[in-house]
Amino acid sequence: MSDALRQSTTDKIGSSMKPDSQKSTLEQTSDSLKSTADSVGKTLQPESQKSTGQKMTDGATSAGDDASKEGKSIIGQAQDALGLGDK
Repeated sequence: MSDALRQSTTDKIGSSMKPDSQKSTLEQTSDSLKSTADSVGKTLQPESQKSTGQKMTDGATSAGDDASKEGKSIIGQAQDALGLGDK
């Protein structure tokens, strides 16, 4: 079941090659839905059932997600330090 939710590496690369500014609303929505489904599939699928490609892709996307979260927290900390954070 969870494997059916997975997006192929080729699809991920193809989607990321075209800038969002050049995508139609339909393409952007489709990409978002596919990404969400892949994320759910990644979480539900046991490591023992993942192919080598899936493991590599999951590792790369997890690292990117972690970097994004860390970057946001650093920006948030800087805003707080300057008194510009949420009030």
